[in-house]
Amino acid sequence: MKWRLQEGRGEAVYQIGVEDNGLLVGLAEEEMRASLKTLHRMAEKVGADITVLREREVDYDSDMPRKITEVLVRKVPDNQQFLDLRVAVLGNVDSGKSTLLGVLTQGELDNGRGRARLNLFRHLHEIQSGRTSSISFEILGFNSKGEVVNYSDSRTAEEICESSSKMITFIDLAGHHKYLHTTIFGLTSYCPDCALLLVSANTGIAGTTREHLGLALALKVPFFIVVSKIDLCAKTTVERTVRQLERVLKQPGCHKVPMLVTSEDDAVTAAQQFAQSPNVTPIFTLSSVSGESLDLLKVFLNILPPLTNSKEQEELMQQLTEFQVDEIYTVPEVGTVVGGTLSSGICREGDQLVVGPTDDGCFLELRVCSIQRNRSACRVLRAGQAATLALGDFDRALLRKGMVMVSPEMNPTICSVFEAEIVLLFHATTFRRGFQVTVHVGNVRQTAVVEKIHAKDKLRTGEKAVARERGVLSATCSLPTFWRGAKFGVARKGQS
Repeated sequence: MKWRLQEGRGEAVYQIGVEDNGLLVGLAEEEMRASLKTLHRMAEKVGADITVLREREVDYDSDMPRKITEVLVRKVPDNQQFLDLRVAVLGNVDSGKSTLLGVLTQGELDNGRGRARLNLFRHLHEIQSGRTSSISFEILGFNSKGEVVNYSDSRTAEEICESSSKMITFIDLAGHHKYLHTTIFGLTSYCPDCALLLVSANTGIAGTTREHLGLALALKVPFFIVVSKIDLCAKTTVERTVRQLERVLKQPGCHKVPMLVTSEDDAVTAAQQFAQSPNVTPIFTLSSVSGESLDLLKVFLNILPPLTNSKEQEELMQQLTEFQVDEIYTVPEVGTVVGGTLSSGICREGDQLVVGPTDDGCFLELRVCSIQRNRSACRVLRAGQAATLALGDFDRALLRKGMVMVSPEMNPTICSVFEAEIVLLFHATTFRRGFQVTVHVGNVRQTAVVEKIHAKDKLRTGEKAVARERGVLSATCSLPTFWRGAKFGVARKGQS
């Protein structure tokens, strides 16, 4: 059990009544009780909790009824406060992304006019228009018994973190086409474990839905689909939208296996298969107003295991420290604070790092004073985790989004020219030398000019080639996330 929990990064599912060769033999009621009692004692020894997920009867050569039981065993690793899973929320504008997150995290159903989403908006114009234009984060917790922990039971994020053994961090992204660059930044910078693609039942696949689906496929982010607003339309309309989604998922560009979830049993199966195979795409149909089928999504999120195994995590932690700077704040009595994701290595309080590149291409020394995750104090940050780091009296004017904080041993250097293999998904004209593009690399957004396309003069839709590009300063761009002074990023050994 210790080994299975370690491999599953704190979670394991036991199937009782299944032989080693996969034969479903089941157990009699008395035998099942004895097996569950033994499993419970084992879990107590290692400090874990068990939750029965489902039971079902099987037909076997026996006069007595026999059952198979699936049990979730969960134990928060000793070096973590809780299990963590990041889910990016995609979908067209007005599909109900922020409303669904408001219902999940606040514990109250929507009134049909968007009341549930008001707590998620960060700017006045978002409240006035009802449309998300920035990236916001919301948390949903599950305790060791699989029960939901949200703001209906807890007043603060700290209380949710303390009461939860598993934490889902939702990354609420913009759906409107003019904020597409913000959505791309959220997907490339925050490294989500998976994505939730929201589709409105009454409009179907419309607007930016196809673009968001293409982004998830291109970045190889596993995704599942939620069809919302089923209370607004007839059952035949919902079925038509589901059939439309199934056709798109089966197309040659996707090669996905759609799986419609209609019961709790389906939700358990979907969570297990989604973790095992990236081709399986669960589809949920629900309403944020009536609450119909909302519990199925909660069951799925509770059981969904981390999609990276412990071996990959350990390999990342053994590398040198690299922290991507996505947000910069000034907090009274604390000083300069940066938010972002630790790409590799381990970061501790008091660590000495270097940050850059600056306008003149240098990296400056700094010290990490304190660390917080989900608004709770944390002494050690591990690869793949998002957090905020307090930097004391370090001058905020020297920082900007897109910088990196790395270990001094990395000896980072900067570059403004790079080569990339590109695939032209769609463009009205040809792609040729001198073409200006916006490049998204991790948390870096940079304008660049194509200097050369190897072995070809130009590219048409669907073609692939290796191109050399140079980062440039856009005279018309005032976004602080773009590099100034043609600084592209950090070059490592073996990269162009």
